Amino acid sequence: MGRYIESSCRLCRRERQKLFLKGTKCFTEKCPVERRAYPPGLHGQTRRQKISEYGVQLREKQKIRRMYGLQEEQFHNYFEKALRQSGRTGENLVKLLERRFDNVVYRLGFAPSRKAGRQFIVHGHFMINNRVVNVPSYLLKSGDIVQVIDKSKKLDIIHSSMKRMKDSAMLPWLNLDKAAMVGTFLNVPERADVPLNANEQLVVELYSK
Repeated sequence: MGRYIESSCRLCRRERQKLFLKGTKCFTEKCPVERRAYPPGLHGQTRRQKISEYGVQLREKQKIRRMYGLQEEQFHNYFEKALRQSGRTGENLVKLLERRFDNVVYRLGFAPSRKAGRQFIVHGHFMINNRVVNVPSYLLKSGDIVQVIDKSKKLDIIHSSMKRMKDSAMLPWLNLDKAAMVGTFLNVPERADVPLNANEQLVVELYSK
C-alpha cells in the first residue's frame, strides 16, 4: 500500500479532531476541523452516529497511526515489538512511537509537523551524535543528541518552526539549546508525560481479536 498523498486535513476531519498534520495551519481559523467538524465525503453530515465496539477500536488505531504518519504494516510491526516487551503493551507502543527520529525532530520544534520532519531527515538536515542519519524511523536512546547540520542552520522553515516552541512547553524527556540548534533525548518518556489524546488500550484490544 502506497503512502497517503491526498489532503492531510481530510484525515483530521475523518477522526473528528486535530491530528496536527499541517503544522501552523492547525493553530489557525483556517483549520478545516474548526470550520467543518464532520467527516469528509458526500454523506459526512448525514452519516449514522452510532458506532460498534470494533468501529471505536478501529478509529482509535487509525487516529494514532495517522498522527505518527505510519502505514499499516509499519504500525503493526511496532505493536508486535511492544507486545514482546515487558509491561503494558499500549504504553510500550506509545514509547516506541515517541522514540522515532521524525517524532523527536517535531517535538524539539525543528519541524512544523512530523511529515516535514521526515522530509528534513531524508534530505540529510540532521545529525545524531555527530553523524548524519537519514532514516526517519531510527529509534533514539537515552542521551542521544540531535542537531541541525551547519549548512541547514539558516533554513527559514526550521527557524519559523522553532519560534513556536516556548521554553515552558518543552517536554520533560527532551532538552533544547535553541541558540546552538541542538536537542537532547534525555530518556524514554513515561506514558503520562506524552501529550497524546488517544486511548492506546483500544489498539491492543483491536489487534488481540
